[in-house]
Amino acid sequence: MLLRLMRTYLRPYRTWLTIIVALQLTATVAMLYLPSLNADIIDDGVATGDTDYIVRTGAIMLGVSLLQIACSVVAVWFSARTAMSFGRDLRADVFHRVGSFSGRELAQFGAPSLITRNTNDVQQVQMLTLMTCTMAVSVPIMMVGGILMAMREDLGLSWLLAVVVPALFLSVGVVVSQMVPSFRLVQERIDAVNRVLREQITGIRVVRAFVREPHETARFARANDDLTEVSVRAGRWMATMFPLVMLVVNVSSVAVIWFGGHRVDQGQMEVGALTAFLSYLMQILMSVMMGTFMLMMVPRSSVCADRISEVLDTQSSVVPPASPVREVVGRGRLELRDVGFTYPGAEQPVLSGVSFEAHAGQTVAVIGSTGAGKSTLVNLVPRLFDATAGQVRIDGVGVRDLDPDVLWSSIGLVPQRAFLFTGTVATNLRHGKPDATDEELWRALEIAQARDFVEAMPEGLDAPIVQGGTNVSGGQRQRLAIARALVRRPEIYLFDDAFSALDLATDARLRAALKPETRDATVILVAQRVASIRDADLILVLEDGRVVGRGTHDELLAGNATYQEIVASQLSAEEAA
Repeated sequence: MLLRLMRTYLRPYRTWLTIIVALQLTATVAMLYLPSLNADIIDDGVATGDTDYIVRTGAIMLGVSLLQIACSVVAVWFSARTAMSFGRDLRADVFHRVGSFSGRELAQFGAPSLITRNTNDVQQVQMLTLMTCTMAVSVPIMMVGGILMAMREDLGLSWLLAVVVPALFLSVGVVVSQMVPSFRLVQERIDAVNRVLREQITGIRVVRAFVREPHETARFARANDDLTEVSVRAGRWMATMFPLVMLVVNVSSVAVIWFGGHRVDQGQMEVGALTAFLSYLMQILMSVMMGTFMLMMVPRSSVCADRISEVLDTQSSVVPPASPVREVVGRGRLELRDVGFTYPGAEQPVLSGVSFEAHAGQTVAVIGSTGAGKSTLVNLVPRLFDATAGQVRIDGVGVRDLDPDVLWSSIGLVPQRAFLFTGTVATNLRHGKPDATDEELWRALEIAQARDFVEAMPEGLDAPIVQGGTNVSGGQRQRLAIARALVRRPEIYLFDDAFSALDLATDARLRAALKPETRDATVILVAQRVASIRDADLILVLEDGRVVGRGTHDELLAGNATYQEIVASQLSAEEAA
């Protein structure tokens, strides 16, 4: 997966990669040439006392060194640009892929894991890309070139290379093979820490209300300790690598000086050649160390690449149509024909055989006990999930055949858990209509019974809203979410238990204000309270995913046992009548 990922996302930067390879090749060849020049200075200049030769050769060495430095600097600059561009493109694709997921895929991965994959995992692969650009070219050239140049200096010592290089590779291979499973666990434990931390930050009020700080502290400590344990285990193997490499390097240096000294003493080798051979050996071992440093990153990057590819290779269960319908005739006529929905692996369907039709100017309410499938029913209309049976149609066209932009532009959804984005009141209200005027915003706020508390804020429409809207109350958050849908003026309004946090008086005022505004639109209203739906044109009673009653409030109250139970649990007989 790692190679496939890098090959795919580095393809647009082939020109830059070619430049990097050329520069690294030049810099490495220049580096390999320097010990040979140094040997010539010792043997032909210092030994003979030829000062002019020393100066001439020294000038050449200086020029070669400057060329090597210039090529290395430019190569690193191009490498950094390539790696950062690679990371940017990869993050963008992961983000867009996640944005296309339905609720099913989001639940499958989980928000903490998706965040980790798009940040930490991408960063690990990005760093490996940078190391590959800066080292992967020079390491093999330096290793092969160093061996050839060392053999050129003296074949009698070349047997040391045949011992040292395989020993180094074997040592590194053993360590890397132990690091792979540890790094896989590290990424999983990071997901766990993110999940616990996210829950604790989001639910801090609940934690404090139930005095669960010690429990949550211990829970985080367990997740943190698990991550620490695995990280330390991986770190131990990582820490073993460099001392092991340095041991081989130092033993090799001693061996070269020992055996080379004997050859110099016997006249079989010059002092300059011994110095050059030692320099080439250091370059060979340095290239192995650089390769080792890169190999240290490969196991973790490989795990991260697998996790990223898992996201990129996952197709949304909500598939856009091949030939989408971009125009419809009508305005907001919603029809469900024998609709059913079953979660993957579930034994029983959440919805089964649901059918109804709603027209513009009509309000259809859905009520039922918790878990009856009300929210699932609403989520099928904008294709947050796709029905596993039956059809959902808007203006005579199945939602599976509609262009997604056409579908979503015709719907104003107020979810069960109202969510506001970081910004201001105005930016949140303009989320569905960026060009809305201030007058339109105030009008929507007035209908949603939110104008009074927004006007009370010192900044008014520019009042700040933090992530999730946690700096306003639950009722205020719901009213702002309703206002956001009203600003858009869609053809179909979907209110998924959107009045649950409102008191009865505010609920009544809001519904009264909504009537004239939604006169030309279809309204689907999911609610738990009978008071919120009693004036609906059609009420559907859901039980265990099936429609067990339909009609007006009076009709159901007269002849539907399930509805009568719901009413009896909420209203007195006089109020019901």
